[in-house]
Amino acid sequence: MTGASGRRSVWSAGEEAAAGWYQEHGYEVVARNWRCRHGEIDLIARRGRLLVFCEVKARTSDAFGSPLEAVTPTKQARLRRLAATWLEQAGGSGPGPIRFDVAAVLGGQVEVVENAF
Repeated sequence: MTGASGRRSVWSAGEEAAAGWYQEHGYEVVARNWRCRHGEIDLIARRGRLLVFCEVKARTSDAFGSPLEAVTPTKQARLRRLAATWLEQAGGSGPGPIRFDVAAVLGGQVEVVENAF
């Protein structure tokens, strides 16, 4: 697939596969594509008090490298800032433990790196 619609389709399927992985592993998907003016968090999942903020990277091949390589230090810092904003807006009695994961979806196979950064 090529073009913007092809990329959206790959990304959408990848996000769906990653959300399925979390659900199969006992997590509740709290939010998908949560947006604020600073950016977007692909997936937010919860298991007990643990909150997971997940960046999803999907590709049809590894011709341009592993999807995991696309999560640069700059993207990691942005995800941390976005998570802080989400936590502020969510309010509540204070967060439990949090974790940052990366879900790489390549050819339909999901690899989740827990506590990636």
